[in-house]
Amino acid sequence: MATVELTTANFDEVTGSEGIVLVDFWAEWCGPCKRFAPVYERSSEKHQDIVFGKVDTEAQQELGAKFDIRSIPTIMAIRDGVIVFAQPGALPESALENLIEQVEALDMDDVRKKLAEHNH
Repeated sequence: MATVELTTANFDEVTGSEGIVLVDFWAEWCGPCKRFAPVYERSSEKHQDIVFGKVDTEAQQELGAKFDIRSIPTIMAIRDGVIVFAQPGALPESALENLIEQVEALDMDDVRKKLAEHNH
């Protein structure tokens, strides 16, 4: 599956559904972002069941501000509408694959329980 361009108009709809969504916050002028793009694209082709989204931080400054993106690229993993990972820096392909495995292995009932405990 090709990557999906995420904007303020579709971000909540795409990331709020069941399943896994990876988000790459990037910009055209960012060298590390350009080097990471083919890695991200290859991974999107391997994992048809995962939505791979991209946020152009220049065009979508509201989203960058909403998630306090200070360094790009930043990779965010969202599962069942819950942000379970966010980290700046381009990941090597092996680390991206490892991240996907970890997100797939999460017990989301446990994650929600811990979130509820943390928010009280």
